[in-house]
Order: sequence, then C-alpha cells, then structure tokens
Amino acid sequence: MARTGPKYSAIRMLVWLGVLIAAMTAVLAGGTIAGQAGWAPKLALDLEGGTQMILAPKVEGGSGITEDQLNQAVAIIRQRVDGSGVAEAEISTQSGRNVVVSLPGTPAKETRALIQASADMNFRPVIQTGPGAAVPAASRTPEAQLPKPTAAPANSSDENWVTPEIYKQFEALDCDNPSQDKQQRSDPTKPLVTCEPASANSPAIKYILGPVEVKGSNIKSSSFQLQRGAQGAVTNEWAVNIQFDDQGTAKFKEVTERLYQFYAAGGGQTGSDPKAQFAIVLDDQVISAPRSLAVITDGRPQITGGFTEESAKALSDQLRFGALPISFEIQSEQQISATLGGEQLRMGMLAGLIGLLLVVVYSLFQYRALGLVTVASLVIAGVLTFLAIAILGWTENYRLSLAGVAGLIVAIGQTADSFIVYFERIRDELREGRGLVSAVENGWKRAKRTILASKAVNLLAAVVLFFVAVGNVRGFAFTLGLTAIADLIVVFMFTHPTLQLLARTKFFGEGHRFSGLDPKRLGAVPLYRGAGRVRTPEDKPVAVVRAKNTGAAAEAERRMTIAERRLAEKQDQAKQAQLAGTSKSASKEGK
Repeated sequence: MARTGPKYSAIRMLVWLGVLIAAMTAVLAGGTIAGQAGWAPKLALDLEGGTQMILAPKVEGGSGITEDQLNQAVAIIRQRVDGSGVAEAEISTQSGRNVVVSLPGTPAKETRALIQASADMNFRPVIQTGPGAAVPAASRTPEAQLPKPTAAPANSSDENWVTPEIYKQFEALDCDNPSQDKQQRSDPTKPLVTCEPASANSPAIKYILGPVEVKGSNIKSSSFQLQRGAQGAVTNEWAVNIQFDDQGTAKFKEVTERLYQFYAAGGGQTGSDPKAQFAIVLDDQVISAPRSLAVITDGRPQITGGFTEESAKALSDQLRFGALPISFEIQSEQQISATLGGEQLRMGMLAGLIGLLLVVVYSLFQYRALGLVTVASLVIAGVLTFLAIAILGWTENYRLSLAGVAGLIVAIGQTADSFIVYFERIRDELREGRGLVSAVENGWKRAKRTILASKAVNLLAAVVLFFVAVGNVRGFAFTLGLTAIADLIVVFMFTHPTLQLLARTKFFGEGHRFSGLDPKRLGAVPLYRGAGRVRTPEDKPVAVVRAKNTGAAAEAERRMTIAERRLAEKQDQAKQAQLAGTSKSASKEGK
C-alpha cells in the first residue's frame, strides 16, 4: 500500500532532489573523465585572458570601405564567432578602419579562417522544406524508403540532388537547437541542408537547397520602401527591392522562369510546391526564402510579405552589405592577460562571501535554529548553480565573466528572500494559534504564490535583459535567471519538505525557545473557545498570559489585522457584558 501524506511526500521530494544532484554530478564527472570537461567553470576573457587579433579589411578591386560596411562586417564576424561556439568574445572597430576581435583562450585554426573569410551570400533554389524541429529517431524514414536519385540532376531544383545521406541529415537537423560546430563553408556546387531561424512572425524552418545559381556579388544595390498597389497608391505594406548587375539579371531571369512553372503548377497558391521558392543564404543560413510569383526579366525583383519597417531595413542591409566581397587580413595577433584579472575575481568572491555571511548571521539571529534551514538551502542552491554552470561550460561553451559573478552575488539576497517569505508566513500562522504542522502547510499555500510571482518577475527581467543587452551584461542576466530557477528548485524540493519533517520533531513541534518558532515569543493570538474562555498556548486565561508575557501580547496586538482586531473587540465587549450581567445577578441575590 502506497504511503501518502505530507511526511512521505516530503521524503520523496528530498529523494528526487538527491537524484537530480547525483545525476548532474555524474554527467560532469563523465565529461571530466573523458577529458572534455572540467570541475571548474570556464572563465571569460576578462578573467582568463585570451587572444586578440587586429583585422584589416580588404575589398576586391582595392576600393575603400565605408563605416556602414565595416559595421556590417563586424555583425557578420560576431555571428560567425557565436556560431563556432566561442562565448564571451569581444568584437569592435578601431579608428573606423580595423576590426578588433578578442577571444577567450586560444582560437582553433578553423575559427581563424572563418573570421578572415569574406561574407558568403548567394541564392539557392529550394528543393524541400520542413518544420524546424528534428524528426524523432523512431519516426525517421526507414533505410529502404529513403529517396534515391534515379538520374543525374538536370538543374539546381532537381530532386535527384537529394541522396539518402542528404535526407538523413535533413531529418536529424534541429533548427531550434542548432549545433555550434560549423567551421567550414559549404560547397556551392552541392546541395545544402540548413535552417531559417525563427522570427516574431514565423517558426524556424529547415531546407534542402540546390546548388548556388546566383552569387551575392551580382547584387548591385538594395533598398526598402512602402509597397505600391496596382493603381500606384502607396500601401501600408513594406517591401525590399533588389537590383542585379547584367550577369545577375540574366541568371535570375533563367532561375525565375523555372521557379514560376512550379508556382503555376501549384495553382498559384501560397502553399504550392516549395520548389517555387528561392533562398537567400548568408554564411550558409537562410535569411529569406521568397516565392517566385512571376518571371523577373529586368533584374529588379521585389520581396514582400509581412515586413515591418525594421525587418525590411534589416534584410535590405544584409543584401546590400552581406554580399560585399570583404575579407580580412590579420595585422597582428597577441596573447592578452585577463582584462580584470584574478585580483578582481578574488575581490568579487570576497564580496560574495561577506554577503553570504551577513545573510547567515541575520538568519540565525532572526530565526535561531530555523536559520540553519536557510543556510542549508543556500548551500544546495549554490551546488546546483555551480554544477549547471560547469555543465554549460562543457556542452555550450558558456564562460563565466565578472558580470556573471556579480549576478551570482546579487542572487544570494534574492534566494534568501524566498525563505524569509515562507518563514514569516509560518510564523503568522503560529501567531493565529495554529499548531506547527498545520502552520507549515497553511503557510506554504500562502507563501507559494508570493514566491512564484517574485521569481516570475526575476526571470522575466533576466530574459529581457539577456536579449536586449550586449557584451558582459548578458552574462549578468544569464546567471541571474539561472539562480532564479535554482531558487525555485530548492524552495520546492528542499526547504518546504525539510520544514514538513522538522515540524514533526519535538524540538520544533513543541516550540522550543531556540527553534525560532516559539508561540510565546511570537505573541500567538488567543482563539475564542466559547463559554467566556479563550485558548492560549498554555490554555490559560488571557489576563494570566498577558501578565506573564506583556511583550508577546503587545506584539500580537500589533500584528493583528483590522478584521482580527474588530473580532477581538466584539469578544471583549461580549465578555464585559456577560461579567456585568453576572455582577447584577449577584447584587440582587445579596439584597
């Protein structure tokens, strides 16, 4: 027979917490034994040091580079560095001419080559599309049913480009969690399996694309504007305009003649054959995949479809600058020491220890033995956070910066707030005259809503700050959000279950004066029992209790709500009336 009740529920929750910590420890230990991870978190550039490269841009033809072009080049380099799995990199311009790239540790040879390469923009026809999520292994196409080419491909849209290997790669690709090991460019003469990242208006989409047909270097210019209707009137829809050079115009005419046939064969519907689409690919990632609705003979296509002014400008800039034949030459490369160094890290850790010590002292002073639960909860939260950061450093190459350390320090106080809210709810229940077991359960019901609301606000702030901020501030936001999640896990899986078990012990259950849950010290409010009596912690008359513990009674009166105060006044009035009636009866009998 299954054991139920708060006690056994608490034990099960603590066991699950132990399993979670053991599993995280085992994962990290496995990575350490395999030589791929370490027990200590990875440190960012400001704490560990790394490599600084000064890059000089080179434009084909020897022409100069404008500030807009340089800024776009910086954005492309940042995307490449992030895509190669390097976290906490610093990329900036120098004197409007050069680009400075600072990477933690020593970058791999492939990373250097990727940074130096020019932007790679091209146009590929779409062969097949699908949802961005990976197909579950159990649902993937059996080997015998995989598509097999029946002839040599006739053009870039031919499905004979799709081999069993390409289709397996397509089904396994997960655009919601893309791998960060992209180190080499794709072959322009072969098909490509890639993603279009999710946006505000659409989810992530994955594609099988044919070989390159039009190069980005054939783009002469691009712009964005409000779209004009059939009568020439300006509408509220934004559009992106492209102008190709002579070579691009001829090639794009040939491509759209073929793509329009697929569109017409599908009845001219939006959901027609995906082979009617052509994908604009920047560094092997789709930035847009419009459908060919007509044959474009003048080399001036217009892209429409749900653009805002911001998204239209972004795509126009990518088309205009992303296709520039800019490469970079490494002018100088040197190893740099930590920009802040170990001394700042030690000072930050010292500040964290001081803050932790103050929280411990306050908890023990305010809650006595109950404060030990706060200390234990903080330790558990610290262990979970440490293991999570170390595992993320191994799997996602996350690096802890000084800003991240600051987020961990701030989280100490926020984590302690959750425990204080819970403890005060329990003490409020005790002041109302309940026993400790029921006070723990009722206090948890009231505190749980407050804690969830508080942590939801913390998480929302961390998420907004992470996506809005740049640089090291994102490290602060990340650790702030991570510790908020750890706090919730600890409160639900350790703090509350521990209080449920402690409430059933003699030391806490009987309200020892050093337990922090002594009803007398908390000024428990007496409850009316009828027949002119009230119940107190010792079941004595109120006058006796007040005579022995005037301070506790004052505390109880101060903490009473308006409703409780009015109820107490009514009870006092009723008691006085009863005593007055008894006194009159005694007087009559005396006469």
